[in-house]
Amino acid sequence: MTGTDPVAIAQLLLRHRSVTPADDGAQATLAGLLEPLGFKIERLQCGEVSNLVARRGTGSPHFAFAGHTDVVPPGEGWRHPPFGGIIEDGLLYGRGAVDMKGAIAAFIAALASRPESQAGTVSLLITGDEEGEALDGTRRILEHLADKRALPEFCLVGEPTCRATLGDTIKIGRRGSISARITVPGVQGHVAYPHLADNPLHRLIPALEALRTRQLDAGTLWFEPSSLQITSVDTGNGAGNVIPASASARLNIRFNDQHKGSDLAAWIRATTLACAPGAKCETSISGEAFLTQPGKEIDLISDAIATVTRVTPKLDTGGGTSDARFIASCCPVAEFGLVGTSMHRVDEAVPIGELRHLSEIYAQILDRVFA
Repeated sequence: MTGTDPVAIAQLLLRHRSVTPADDGAQATLAGLLEPLGFKIERLQCGEVSNLVARRGTGSPHFAFAGHTDVVPPGEGWRHPPFGGIIEDGLLYGRGAVDMKGAIAAFIAALASRPESQAGTVSLLITGDEEGEALDGTRRILEHLADKRALPEFCLVGEPTCRATLGDTIKIGRRGSISARITVPGVQGHVAYPHLADNPLHRLIPALEALRTRQLDAGTLWFEPSSLQITSVDTGNGAGNVIPASASARLNIRFNDQHKGSDLAAWIRATTLACAPGAKCETSISGEAFLTQPGKEIDLISDAIATVTRVTPKLDTGGGTSDARFIASCCPVAEFGLVGTSMHRVDEAVPIGELRHLSEIYAQILDRVFA
């Protein structure tokens, strides 16, 4: 056992080359750290994806920590081996140091510093499929827990939420995301003889303009206005004097909790078909918007952060999606972790002092939950 030092625990985890969906023994290392702390371990293998559920105690309150051991590919040009867990000048380097093996290590160290005899239940929900398609990760864990009637009452996700200083941001919600691909058929022909052709762009462009110019909403107390962004328009046309046979476009909407993905999908289809009859419209909803209203649990996390850092955190809903979008349908959820400036970058690194402070914050949260 590496004791209560999150830096040593993080080094162990960083040395596993767990690029999605590979696990490379990372979750076995977690199990080896948690079992001596009194946790019962369940390993859930879903295809290529490794998931782990660890549980200690019984009854209420049931507090869970969720995270992922998978990481994105490291890329080239690192000053230290990306899976070496090297420390230099007070920084711990490695792919996943910030996103998010560091936070997992901080939480385990916090657990190790606290007694096993707390009343209630603490669990860890760890997936190996957060950076990938997220089909066989947290969603499968939640299905398993629902079948066992063992879902938590509150969940903290250790994603890197802070912008500049540890403690400056808690995520209490996330926007939803819907992507669409629109394809409009036409008839190819020479631009000098347009009556012998049918230009699909002349229908696709008005459809995109109708979608782009609608104000979806004005935002809410906790969310900024929903945003539609056109990300590509393509005809596959290599000649300037040819009317294309078809035209396609892609777009994405990041939407707040005034909308449902299915309603936006229906609007995209209806608007497109009104301008371009016969168009094909494919949509994919990767997550719905959710919000955990500020209250007892959020106050508890904020107080723990302020105790350690003397920083009052901002409550925020910005950024991309995370696995919290799945957890939100099962229990209230918030996200708090490290400063995210180096995540997914070459030379991803976390200051070792910041990692230790995060562990202190998690320990303070545990003290308050199980007081």
